[in-house]
Amino acid sequence: MNPREHSASSAATPVISARARDYLELTKPRVVSLIMFTAIVGMFLAVPGFPPVGAMVWGTIGIALAASSAAAINHVLDRRIDAEMARTRRRPLPRGTVSESYALAFAFVLGAGSMLILALLVNALTAILSFLSLIGYAVVYTVWLKRTTPQNIVIGGAAGAAPPVLGWTAVTGEMHSDALLLFLIIFAWTPPHFWALAIARRDEYARVGIPMLPVTHGIEYTKLFIWYYTILLTVVTVMPWLTGMAGLPYLATALLLDAVFLRHAWALRVTDRADLPMRTFRFSINYLALLFATLLIDHYLPRGIS
Repeated sequence: MNPREHSASSAATPVISARARDYLELTKPRVVSLIMFTAIVGMFLAVPGFPPVGAMVWGTIGIALAASSAAAINHVLDRRIDAEMARTRRRPLPRGTVSESYALAFAFVLGAGSMLILALLVNALTAILSFLSLIGYAVVYTVWLKRTTPQNIVIGGAAGAAPPVLGWTAVTGEMHSDALLLFLIIFAWTPPHFWALAIARRDEYARVGIPMLPVTHGIEYTKLFIWYYTILLTVVTVMPWLTGMAGLPYLATALLLDAVFLRHAWALRVTDRADLPMRTFRFSINYLALLFATLLIDHYLPRGIS
């Protein structure tokens, strides 16, 4: 390679790297990583021993591609809103580093790949449920619910709560009541998790015309419902122990995590500290990860301990 060719190659490398980062950002990797963790936990909880390797590997890839496709579609549909909000204006579409057509093509490839993998290498039930979850988040929530009702997070939370069910069906090929308990935990967790963020970003949501609960009903009303939903979440997280799905180690850890979450929600309700909404939001992410990790560990403890 002559010096000119070497120079051109060196210059192209950062461009390719930046482009790759842009497309990776379209998949919302931090969000998808939490989604995939709950899905993988669902796989392990579905069987008494180790999940079938083929179903676990292909199921994980297929579910991850579906979640990434939904995230990329969300970027396209929210491009105008994202450009006006401080939290999102540096995303690839508002910055113009990825075009809408390329982002849509990227999402289509991810979605099509997901459906092919799940239908051909996993099972039809997981493919169908993953498709419904993709449409539920990318279209029903983003296009309709998010823009029309302050209950958008509550109703749309069903799509976000699906991953552990998808993980369960990927390795068993069937639905089970224990999988629905995992769904219910995330469904109850979603409103206090996202409403805390919505309080912190209330002015931005109001400016772009998104009817989040703090915008339509006020911050104090939203704080009250964060408290109510956190109580509901506490009740729901006890259910795996009540049904025999999990043992005492899980129950003790869940109650400890619930107590901390309730403390955050109560402090948020009775004080006006500006840092509390984001502190509650960040804790809620750790809460869900720790809760599902505890379910996983408890699943493999000897029954005499759990």
